[in-house]
Amino acid sequence: MTTSPTASLAVRNCFLVVDDHDTAMAFYRDVLGFTVTQDVTNGDFRWLSLATPTQPELEITLQSVGVYPGSSAADREAMDTLLAKGLMNPLIFQCDDVDALFEHVVAAGGEVLQEPQDQFYGVRDCAFRDPAGNMLRFNQRLDRG
Repeated sequence: MTTSPTASLAVRNCFLVVDDHDTAMAFYRDVLGFTVTQDVTNGDFRWLSLATPTQPELEITLQSVGVYPGSSAADREAMDTLLAKGLMNPLIFQCDDVDALFEHVVAAGGEVLQEPQDQFYGVRDCAFRDPAGNMLRFNQRLDRG
């Protein structure tokens, strides 16, 4: 039994917007090694739930652009524009070897935004865009010993 109602909080799901689910699925599954846990379609709306082998309890949902209840055509157009420019919020992953991961994603045709570099805040990181334009950052902690 927990002592506080917030003691058991954990991140369960995060969302990315994509414009082409099949292309996005191929990237996340075939390049990054994610498992597709759900592929749901309802009319024009579709979502894919994905999980990493090392963190299966945290799902990343790839959803259609502008499908929130109450969103207007103008909202959808604005999201399409932000997505095309790569201005949506990034998703950041941790890995053991950012240089090896970088070479793997480059070999698979990933769009590089930043080559691996050490950051002053204690990580070595790199960045790519997924096929929809979302920024994905990958980092590993630097030894400060």
